[in-house]
This record gives sequence, structure tokens and C-alpha cells, in this order.
Amino acid sequence: MDIGHMQRETKISRKLLGATVAACIWSATGAVAGEIETLKAKYKRPDSIPFPASNPYSLEKMALGKALFFEPRLSAAQNMNCASCHNPSFGWEVPVKTAVGSLNTHLTRQAPTILNMAWLPTFFWDGRAATLEDQAKGPIESPVEMNLPLPEAKQRLSTIPHYKTWFEIVFPGEGVTEETIVKALATYQRTVVGGYAPFDKWIDGDDTAISQAAKRGFELFNSKARCSACHSGWNFTDNKFHDIGISTGDRGRAEHDPSTVTAEYAFKTPGLREIELRAPYMHNGELATLEDVMMHYVAGGIDRPSRSPLMGPVELNATEIADLIAFMKTLTGAQQTVALPILPH
Repeated sequence: MDIGHMQRETKISRKLLGATVAACIWSATGAVAGEIETLKAKYKRPDSIPFPASNPYSLEKMALGKALFFEPRLSAAQNMNCASCHNPSFGWEVPVKTAVGSLNTHLTRQAPTILNMAWLPTFFWDGRAATLEDQAKGPIESPVEMNLPLPEAKQRLSTIPHYKTWFEIVFPGEGVTEETIVKALATYQRTVVGGYAPFDKWIDGDDTAISQAAKRGFELFNSKARCSACHSGWNFTDNKFHDIGISTGDRGRAEHDPSTVTAEYAFKTPGLREIELRAPYMHNGELATLEDVMMHYVAGGIDRPSRSPLMGPVELNATEIADLIAFMKTLTGAQQTVALPILPH
């Protein structure tokens, strides 16, 4: 008997057994290692921020926009600014059911995060703004938000010498105008990007960056749980509008696109970056925790004609729900210190 031949066969058998075991581990929920790598490639972060040709980036414009973002004089009563509803400490949202506006009353919708807005094709929960510049006008002029018409904002900023100087430097020959105000704001907002997260580190090849529970959650997210049907790509959104069966009287997208039944009660899919910091959840802040969110999806939401065909009950056990939440928590990036700008007198 050839002992060397037997030893070689034993080594080969062990390798095959190891490969089979590894495949079985992944196939328990439907994927193998190669499929996981293919999935991971779909979630890789972009390496640059897109800026439109109509409003190109400059460091000076971004700095001016940051000052305006934290500028209370852009509100009628000079008592709130953009950060009042989009706080950097809470995933650029606020930790209340809905934000409080200029009339000291709660708004009807939660303030959406401004994270990663540079990659969005439409803005607001209902998609009514086609550009970030258009979006920047909305909260300033809204009577229930900052309540300051842009012509008045232009006049107010024009009386402040340092702002006049800054605007002339950033926008030569234009200075302070309604258009340059929103261009500066939009430029700053495009630079607000979710931090490099443990998930990104894992995507980039560090297999120890996230837990085994989170890895299982990632696979569930892309298979049995059906989350990736809407929460796709590196920012985890398809940028589309869906009625997910939330209890609401708000018509959402249907107010601006009544052409289809599924626009009724439909709202834009939010991205999931920094989602752990952004409670409460949904357009109306109805769900307090990620556990509440998962139970909503398990139940399938309210069954009505407008409910998205992608919605419906999902069978998940307690361990699977915990794994999904563990995965979502890996999307919280390193928290960046946002230094408050010194505003001109």
C-alpha cells in the first residue's frame, strides 16, 4: 500500500470537507462565500463627492455655506437655524418625534437627515425638490419652519459687512443674492457625508471589523429579510417612494405625483447610514427604536391598495432580528467633531 498516496488523499479529503463545511455555513441562509463577496462589492463607498457644474465646489463657498447653516439670522425670529432640525450629534436629525418650527409647534414630519445628500436625485420626504439648491429654500421660507422669505434673508445678510465681503469673494460680481445664499448652503450640505464605518472597513477587506452576528445580519438583509429591495447601494436607499404601511393621514408623494395608486402614503426610502443615531424613525417619527422598526416590517404594515408590492409579512425569529440590528449598527461611522463657525456681527 502506498502510504504517501493515502496521506495525500487524506489531505485532499480534509480540504474538501473544510470547503463543504464553509459552504454549508453560508448556505444555511442561502448564500456562499463567493456570493457574499459579490454582494459586498455593491456597497463600496464612492471615493469622491459629486458637485453639479452649475454650482461647483470651492473651499470658500463651503465655509460660507457652513456659516449660513448655523446662522440664526436666517430665521424670522432669529431663534433657530438649519442645525435646529439637523443636529450633527443625532445623525443630522433631532431626537424627537418631529422637529419644532418657528411657531413653537411640532411639524407634521420628522426632519430627514442631510447625510449623503450629494448623491440624492430628489429631496424632502415627498421628493418635491429636484435639486439641493431648491431644497435649501424650503425650510428658510416655510411659515412653520424658519419663516423668512428669501428676499428678506438677502436684505438682512446684506446689512452685515463681513457677509457682504464673504459673498463678494465667493461669488464675484454677484454678492448676496437669493441664489447665492442657497448655492452656498447646498455646497456645504453636499460635504456632510457619513463617516467611515466598521461596515466599510469590512467591505474593504478587514474580516474582523464586524461581528459574526452582523455578518449574518448582512446576509439576511440581502436575502430572507428583503431589506435590500429598497435599501440598496452604499447609502442604502433606492431613492424611490414607497407606501410601507405606516399609520398616517399624510398623502406623501401623492400630493406631487397623483398619477399612480402606489404614490398614496408613499415616502422616500431613507438611507441607513448612522441609523443607530437617528431615532425615532419613519417620516412621522412613529417608531421609537430599531426593534420597533423591525417588528413593523415583520408584520408587513397596513394592507391597503397603495401599499408597496415589496411589502408584506416577513418571517424572522428573535435571533435574526437581533442580527439585522447588529448589522445596521455597523453603519455608524467615526463621529466627526463639527466645529461651530464664528458668525459675523
